[in-house]
Amino acid sequence: MELLFRKIWGYKRTLLLIVVMSFVVNSLSQEPESKIKIDETEIIDKIENVAESTESILDYTDLIDDLKYFRNNPLNLNFVTADDLQKLVFLNNIQIYNLIAYRETYGDFVTIYELQSIEGFDRETIQKILPYVYVAREKPKIPISFKGVTKYGRHDLIFRYQRILQEQKGYAPIDDSALFENPNSRYIGSPDKIYLRYGFNYFNKIRIGFIAEKDAGEIFIKSKVNDSIAKIIGSKLNNGFDFYSFHVSLKDIGFLKALTVGDYQLEFGQGLTLWSGLSFGKSSDAINLKRFARGVKPNTSANENRYFRGVATTIGIKHFNFSAFYSSHKVDANIAEIDTLDNESVFISSLQESGLHRTPRELEYKKAINIKAFGGNITYKHKRFNIGVTSYYSKLGKDLNKEYQPYNQFDFNGSENINVGLDYSYLFNKINFFGEVSVSQNGGLAQLHGFTASPHPLLYLTLLYRNYQKNYQNFFSNAFAEGSNNFNERGLYAGLRFQLFPKWALSAYIDNFNFPWLKYRVDAPSRGSEYLIQLENIYSENVFYYFRFRQKNKQINSAYGEQHIDELINTRKNYYRFHIEYAISTSIVLKNRIEYVFFKEGNYYKGTGYLIYQDVKWKSRSGKYSLAFRYSLFDTDSYDERIYAYENDVLYAFSVPAYYYKGNRGFILFNYKLTSKISFWVRFAHTYLSNRSTFGTDLDEINGNSKSEIKLQMRIKM
Repeated sequence: MELLFRKIWGYKRTLLLIVVMSFVVNSLSQEPESKIKIDETEIIDKIENVAESTESILDYTDLIDDLKYFRNNPLNLNFVTADDLQKLVFLNNIQIYNLIAYRETYGDFVTIYELQSIEGFDRETIQKILPYVYVAREKPKIPISFKGVTKYGRHDLIFRYQRILQEQKGYAPIDDSALFENPNSRYIGSPDKIYLRYGFNYFNKIRIGFIAEKDAGEIFIKSKVNDSIAKIIGSKLNNGFDFYSFHVSLKDIGFLKALTVGDYQLEFGQGLTLWSGLSFGKSSDAINLKRFARGVKPNTSANENRYFRGVATTIGIKHFNFSAFYSSHKVDANIAEIDTLDNESVFISSLQESGLHRTPRELEYKKAINIKAFGGNITYKHKRFNIGVTSYYSKLGKDLNKEYQPYNQFDFNGSENINVGLDYSYLFNKINFFGEVSVSQNGGLAQLHGFTASPHPLLYLTLLYRNYQKNYQNFFSNAFAEGSNNFNERGLYAGLRFQLFPKWALSAYIDNFNFPWLKYRVDAPSRGSEYLIQLENIYSENVFYYFRFRQKNKQINSAYGEQHIDELINTRKNYYRFHIEYAISTSIVLKNRIEYVFFKEGNYYKGTGYLIYQDVKWKSRSGKYSLAFRYSLFDTDSYDERIYAYENDVLYAFSVPAYYYKGNRGFILFNYKLTSKISFWVRFAHTYLSNRSTFGTDLDEINGNSKSEIKLQMRIKM
């Protein structure tokens, strides 16, 4: 069956592309009625950049949760607050202030088209926010009463199942003696991945949420585990899901701005002192780098080691917000030594974030260490100015003692840390200044300062300077950076967006950075840079396209260096992309992308790669059925030339695979709304590598060159 599918999938690929591109040319001359979704394009671009910067498979729900809510419950422009507008990631402080000032000057909005009269709201910006706003004269009443909550509160239940269809090495049969001799040579659970999510929401004022997840390879029914392996695992062998998360949250009820009991996220300032969840970084949105911290918010993602557990609250009194939190929960950690008397970890060598517990070794690291944290934030906000102070104490249950290496000698070791930071933002005329300064218990200092300016209605500029000392230590820091951590980095970022003509816009940035101390695989202080320039055009309400060039330059160890100290060499990676989206009818939207990458290491050419794909999205007139399809061709010389591309997936699931080696990949996603309350999704994805005899590595290896995944989801809304 798989061989037949592969033949059908790969048959006459060149002819298929010619037919598709001919279809594109013909369709552009038509006058379609539907509109492309510029807002989704920007969010997709941001998520692709986050995925490119990490090897982990992440749940990005926290990043888009507000947008999902506002799409179904749009904001009334006549009563919206600046805090609500900040949750629309497409706007900056200058645009938000201009909108509020326009309303205060001219009175309530009469029509949504008045946005065209506000400085800073060009055609593209308006198209991005339109799905999330509306205009009405009456303010919606949201009574906090038992009757109102039970009548208008909404329940949302999602169940998801997914599985790789081919047999992977980790699930292959093995005899008991071989397994006992090497217990980590196989996964202890089934290849099924199961996800369960329940949420109750009363206009974002009262929320209750529950998440349970089992990753592929993890235990669900412990009686099916081999007896000898069960003895090795011991007390960590349990029935049910591997991960659970729960929260109860209140928001904007009188002076109570926020209260969450259970699992939550904390976001303050620019993320330098305290920011526990994910965040967007560099993207084609070259100017909106300033963070809009959401303070205390419930955790809605399944990222197993990126949250707090306990209680957190924010109280607002006039222009002041007072936040406080307490958290205590166990996280994954590598155990470095075992005390044979009480079988507890004496110290740990590193903290883990993957959240995977598929082998006895991985399960041994599960929830191996307790981490406590408590502290708070005080923020003063008044018109164009706000300033905040954040301070908290964190403590590990056991000492963290990393194996000494020259590059990590300034990393945190021990069990206790204190972090204090000050953040600010001031809007002066058409310039928004912002920044944060933070210090850790050992005296390590980190600072970030920047501004966004609009010297002309058609021009926006952003400048951001950062200086993170090599000895700055923080468990919960997630500010703008080139590296994955906020230490040992200095940099200067400059970005602009210029509306060239009514339909044409130019975005560009340059980021120069250096690392004053050694890094992993970099045995000397190093430097690098990144450039991007993008020219985009909204051809009509139904056609949008852009051209992009991006270059990344970094230094790494030479493979030909001396035995103990490697010489640094420069690497350069160039990306060239053309992307187009167009609606050919009220029901069909098409997307094409062509991307080429060139990689050079030192003075030697290393490799190239390309990705070409065709997307088709169809939605029935009744809205009950929808279909998304992609067919892609890719060819890279190695993993170093990999190209990331976002794929449509079931609701609250994310797929951003890296395309590398040579082959083709496609998926088909079908959504059926049985009723207004019950929906189903089916997704099938298949990848074929023409120049490989195996697929994947280690225990994920497939003895063959194809990989197929099926994903099923059901949603019930009440």
